[in-house]
This record gives sequence, C-alpha cells and structure tokens, in this order.
Amino acid sequence: MSGARGGRAKAVRVPPPLRATGKACCPADDVGLLATSRGLRYPGVSPVVRVTHVLTVDLGFVVAPLDVVVVRKLGMPGRERVGMGAIGSGGVVVINDDAVRGLGITPDVIQRVAEQEGRELLRREQAYRDGRPMPELAPDGYRVNRYVRGRSDDADAEEALRGFQRLPTWMWRSAAVLDFVGWLRERNDRVADERRKAGFYGLDPYSLYFSIDEVITYLARVDPAAAQRARERYACFDHYGTDDGQTYGLVAATGAGETCEQEVIDQLADLQRHGVEYARRDGPLAEDERFYAEQNALVVRNAAEYYRSMFAGRVSSWNLRDRHMVETLNAVQGHLTGQLGDSAKIVVWEHNSHLGDARATEAAARGELNVGQLVRERHGGDCRNLGFTTYTGTVAAADDWGGEAQRKWVRPALPGSVEELFHQVGQKEFMLSFATARRAGQVLRAACLERAIGVIYRPETERQSHYFRARVADQFDAVIHVDDTRAVEPLERTALWETGEVPETYPFAV
Repeated sequence: MSGARGGRAKAVRVPPPLRATGKACCPADDVGLLATSRGLRYPGVSPVVRVTHVLTVDLGFVVAPLDVVVVRKLGMPGRERVGMGAIGSGGVVVINDDAVRGLGITPDVIQRVAEQEGRELLRREQAYRDGRPMPELAPDGYRVNRYVRGRSDDADAEEALRGFQRLPTWMWRSAAVLDFVGWLRERNDRVADERRKAGFYGLDPYSLYFSIDEVITYLARVDPAAAQRARERYACFDHYGTDDGQTYGLVAATGAGETCEQEVIDQLADLQRHGVEYARRDGPLAEDERFYAEQNALVVRNAAEYYRSMFAGRVSSWNLRDRHMVETLNAVQGHLTGQLGDSAKIVVWEHNSHLGDARATEAAARGELNVGQLVRERHGGDCRNLGFTTYTGTVAAADDWGGEAQRKWVRPALPGSVEELFHQVGQKEFMLSFATARRAGQVLRAACLERAIGVIYRPETERQSHYFRARVADQFDAVIHVDDTRAVEPLERTALWETGEVPETYPFAV
C-alpha cells in the first residue's frame, strides 16, 4: 500500500468490514478501491489510501463507518498497462514523478489521459457506489464551513465535526460546538444571499502535511501542470518519511535535513500569481475554493517555520504561531469583505492567553506577543477583546500533551487573584465592561494574579503552571465571570472523563 501523496510506503491496517479474499479487489485495469473512513485519519497515514489488495486484518473495533472511493490508473500513452499515476473520485490525480520526468511526459498528455480515465471512473463509480453520496473528506474547520453554508454532503452537525482528529479533539467535538454548528446551519438556511451567510474558519498552523495534500488536490482539479510543480516542490518534505511536523522541525532545525523554506515560498507565490485566474472561471464558489487553497499554502509556509522554531525556544515558536493566526484572520477578513462589499464582522474564539493583550501581562517581559495585541495594533477601536474567568468547577483537560481528556475539578482560585476577587462579588455570573465600570477598571489596572487553564491542567503545580500577573482592565475590554463552571462534554466520552475527579472536600460540600 502507498500513501496518496509523494509515494511514501506506508503499512496500513484495514478495519472491518473489508475482509480478505486473497485476491485483487477490483478489475486489473483499475488501480483499486480507496478504503476511507468518513473523516477518519489513521495516525501517520494520508487521508486517502490506495488499496490494491484487501487483507484480513482485525482492529477489534470499528472506529467509524467506512466508505468506498474509486480510483483508476493513468496509463502511459502507447503502453497503457504501465501506470504513470492514478485519478480518484473528485478528480484527485496522483503522479509517479520519476516515471513522468524520465519519459518526458508533458502536462498536456497527463491532462488528456486524466480526462479520458475520469469519464470511465465516473461510470464505474456510479456502479460501485450504488447511488450513495461521496464521503466528505475536507479537513476540520473548512469541512464545518461547507456544512454550515449548505455546501456539503454531511447529514448533520455531528458528521461535519468528524474532521477534527487532532488534539484536542474534545474541544471541537463537544456538545457545545455541536449545538453551535447546528445553530449556524439553521441561521444560514434562512439567509437567501450567499454572501451574508456566516462561515466557520480555522486559524492554527498545525496541519502541515494535511495542507500540502489540500493544495495539491485543489491544483489537480484546476491546473494539472501547476499541481505537478507543487508535487515537485513539496517532495522536499518526503525525505523525512513521516507526517509528523515535529520530526521535520527537529531534523531541519538541527541542520540534519533540508528546511524546504524556498520550496514552500515558491509554491505560495505560484498559487497567488495564478489564483485570480482560477477563481474567475466558476464564480463565488470557485473563489472560496481558491482562497482555501491559498490559505493552505500559507499554512505550509508558516507551519514549516513554526515546527523549526519549536526547537529554538518557546518565545520564538509562540510568536510565530500567533503571527500566523493573525495573518490568517486578516486574510479571512479581506476575503469576506471583498465578497460582501462591506466590512465583515468576525468573532475569534481562542484561549485568554491568545486573545488578552499580551502587553498587559508578564508575557511581555519575555518578549511574547499574541493575537489580542496584534489585532488591537492593526484594528484599534474596531475590535473588542473579551475574556472569561472562573473561580471553581470542572474542566475537560489532560495531564500532558497527547493525553486523554479528563473531567477535572478546578481548584478554588488563589487569594489575591482576579478570580478570587470576582468570587467575592457573590453572583453566579456577570459581565464587567471596563468602558462603563470605570471604578472597577481603575482597580483592575493594578497587576494581580490571573489563572489560565488550557488543554493541560496540573493542579498539583497550579501556581507555577497556571498563574501569571496581568493588568486585567488593560488586557481585555470586558470580562465575563462564571463563578462555578462546567466542563465541555466530549462527543466521545472516555472512562476517565465519565469517572471525573473527586473534589478534595468530598464527601462534604463547601
């Protein structure tokens, strides 16, 4: 078996119900069937995997419903039984770079063969799929975006959220986000003007290899010659033999491998040069697809730099990550404003440590900046930074990065903290706007302790791990305080989450 991009060999366990027959699972002139779970990404495996023989392998459990996507071989002109690549459902083309270069096969020839095989593929796909819709393979945020705007085949909000497979899955595949995505879809269904429908976008730079796949997939549909150039440039990453960005970052940062820096810059510039031409062909939907592909090319550039910086120090990687998020935010704002003909309104949901102005916290002394600071510097009075605090309750978090989600008890806030001060107000929840509550603003412009709990919560070292000093009234424009908070509920609950953590005061209430 081999991955769909770059030809790297990968061993893949095929879950049931695909059982072995010991022979090829399709006619000899087909490449095979693509076994793919709806939205499932096997660890370290490209989202689409070519299967030329189906073997008996039992995972012992079914992780998600499987589906079938048809693929056909692209035969060399005059030697059709010798493959130079393959074409799959949706027009995705995979090319054997060595064979194409060695025999001097031009992009025009590849496109002609792909169009011919594509017509036969469509006929066979209709027979194989028996009327079932094509599975949605778009990644996380953009898959949800397509759903809430009525452009996907996902049946409901839960199915649209299946693209979220990277940590922390419990944050996005949660009851709260499920309700929100369902509400967005209902809201958009009542809006006739496509430009006025709300979208759902991701900002983080973690998806290095997935973004490479997305750029190539887009170009394969609109410009096969450009897709070939992208494959050649991104082949630089294939030398690392892994889909783990941290492995690439370590090897590149220590000088033991290529940085791929020039290749990703060239690819981004190439896509930006030709993007308007691609989008002009098919109207607003094509413009969205062009923008999405261009943002993925930007993610590849910034993610590569981010992973290299992880081994240079915390401040460097933190700043790169937040600069990337703001660069993406500004691009989304420009894209939507261009479509609307009016300034687009955007809500950004992130942790307090990203959205509260870093200049008002001790992070500034370490040289850190963040999204809240950069947005204020660029947009001034056109933005508002809103923070959230809590005194106690529960939180969904892990002990370490990569660990399972647990329902942990949040310790009562430390004396001298802003959370403890808000607890003394004696209300279950309230919002404090510093533009109107001027007396409170004066008090909270003095530095005090503030708690930050993210993906990881370590109460045994809470003071060192989760508290920092901040001028809250300068950090935020307003704060919402929920005195006793409740953990987000994952859609897939583990035994650790179900059991939860027993408060230290058990069996007595406080």
